Amino acid sequence: MRTLTLATSIIALAAPAFADEVNIYSYRQPELIQPLLDGFTEKTGIETNVAFINKGLTERLKAEGERSPADIILTVDISRLSEAKEAGVTQPVESDVLTNNIPAALRDSDNHWFGVTYRARIVYASKDRVAEGAITTYEDLADPKWKGRICTRSGTHVYTLGLLSAVIEHDGAEAAEEWLKGVKANLAKQPAGGDREQVKSIWAGECDIALGNTYYMGAMLKDPEQTQWANSVRIEFPTFEDGSGTHVNISGVAMAASAPNPDAAKAFMEYLASHEAQKIYADVVNEYPSDPETPPSDLVQSWGEITPDDTSLTDIAAHRAEALKIVERVDFDG
Repeated sequence: MRTLTLATSIIALAAPAFADEVNIYSYRQPELIQPLLDGFTEKTGIETNVAFINKGLTERLKAEGERSPADIILTVDISRLSEAKEAGVTQPVESDVLTNNIPAALRDSDNHWFGVTYRARIVYASKDRVAEGAITTYEDLADPKWKGRICTRSGTHVYTLGLLSAVIEHDGAEAAEEWLKGVKANLAKQPAGGDREQVKSIWAGECDIALGNTYYMGAMLKDPEQTQWANSVRIEFPTFEDGSGTHVNISGVAMAASAPNPDAAKAFMEYLASHEAQKIYADVVNEYPSDPETPPSDLVQSWGEITPDDTSLTDIAAHRAEALKIVERVDFDG
């Protein structure tokens, strides 16, 4: 496997492509996908070339057009996958392996993208200051009893917009706006920083609960400096009041619209949906396998029982523009 830096990837990948290789544009860091790439090459004999692109992936594909060397897009968050589809830089893939192994809620209705793993948007709660079971729904976060006790990311971050889009889908836009106003009124400080910084704030006593993604617990537990932050909280899995499960988002894959090696690209996508790859990837990134027949790692299972919301992510992503307008009207970060 050849991992290429962003500065050299386009030149290197622009060399003539062969049927025994697949070119990957990845938002995920090389070290996180290396075990997958090794497993794929060992199983199929197909080599992989990777360009790590941490921003502007869709824009780059649009600029390259039909000359793009990219076969595969690996990225995180439903909004980025939807954006790529809407920009016309992906193509549909018909595969029984993909549709059989990936639940309908975690894949595009037109088969342009497929969720490989998923993470939950959960509540990190102080072990010392928040009783177990005190938070059962996302709607609870707007309750005045949490005034001055919540920390979270910026309202314009894709993770926040994703959750707000889900609230719109379940409760309607008007109720979602009132909910966001309630959450803002309960903030302990101005939204800023990443999910781990919110947990650090709980550890420091600046707030008692925070919104975050599940996989950050795994990341913190593996970092000696951050282990004490992780040990100060527990994970709560809120659901929606309408009876739906916990909001989830995905790490996904799509085939580039002008893929020069479509057969190799399809083989790679199908490998990602296999039980073998699902276990490898989910263990490395501390996420849940999309394939319901593949169990999560022992670490992920130790965080508690999850019932993921089975609402289509395609339907949730359709509310992203409205979610951003609500964030701006509420002046959530102000």
